Amino acid sequence: DYAVRNASAAPYRAASYLQIDRAHRPPEQSMFDVETYSFTGPVAYDGAKYQKLDPEDLAEVPFSQSVATGWIAAIQHHFLVAAVPPAADTYVYEGRYGGRFQLSAIGPVATIDPGAEGRFTAQLFVGPKLQKQLEETAPGLELTVDYGKLTLLAQPLFWILDKVHGLVGNWGWTIIIVTLLIKLAFYKLAETSGRSMARMRKMQPRMQALQERYKEDRQAMSQALMELYKKEKINPAAGCLPMLVQIPFFIAFYWTLLESVEMRQAPFMLWINDLSAKDPFFVLPLLMGVAMYFQQKMNPAPPDPVQAKIMNIMPVMFTGMFAFFPAGLVLYWLTNSVVSMLQQWRINK
Repeated sequence: DYAVRNASAAPYRAASYLQIDRAHRPPEQSMFDVETYSFTGPVAYDGAKYQKLDPEDLAEVPFSQSVATGWIAAIQHHFLVAAVPPAADTYVYEGRYGGRFQLSAIGPVATIDPGAEGRFTAQLFVGPKLQKQLEETAPGLELTVDYGKLTLLAQPLFWILDKVHGLVGNWGWTIIIVTLLIKLAFYKLAETSGRSMARMRKMQPRMQALQERYKEDRQAMSQALMELYKKEKINPAAGCLPMLVQIPFFIAFYWTLLESVEMRQAPFMLWINDLSAKDPFFVLPLLMGVAMYFQQKMNPAPPDPVQAKIMNIMPVMFTGMFAFFPAGLVLYWLTNSVVSMLQQWRINK
């Protein structure tokens, strides 16, 4: 709140001025630190559109926009600072970059008569991206929880997470329960895929015999395999198509867990006392790798020997990569792998 008292004998002209000034040092992206893929930098909202502003672009073309209802902010993983002008007035938003980026919001000029007082108000938010607080502070401010292109899927998933957490009171169990709910929602699709995989596994000896017979002629081998698929009424793509439908939801859930500050410093059980940090003893990644290995063994091996070798080392690769991921993400992938393995075991039987 600003109180401007005009003690002079002449009218005084003044305007509300808000500015965020910050050094720009985004972290270097690393596959061993998923947090580095979160957007770090300036953002703006004009009441309808949320914009992430690239500081390098601002250096060439400064940002300028007149906005009646919106805000400006600087965000990073889990935290932000935002300046929210009053919605009743039109402010001019500007952004520029020169080693540091600056975002400003300049309000309309008001004339304060001699002996009178003018008041200017605005709102400043500094802190973690707790979505309930963001929604209460300003419309659209919850968009700074940056789920990327899958926001339309991630926001409902967070709503479900929040509701389940309200019942169980533990984010670790919440992740497990919501993963089970997602698997249940896609049960029929997964069953279709699993049955196709089971039929392919049943045909594996005959497929291997064809590969051995035509190992010197790949074209003939492909033709023989297609004839086998046609004869047995097997569609090799039938196992993949249902999975393709599910992938966006699982990626959206991945980003929901990664971006939600509610997971930060949230304990699960035993040695897991922070779901946003890696498992200090690497137990969850190892269990996940074992689950992926047995899940893979329940499915037919690819006909291409090179692809088969790649698939065999996938559990090892994922274990090494997930070893440095937040424990909440690993817990999600472990739960998903175990449930998928049990479902495929049941289908195979």
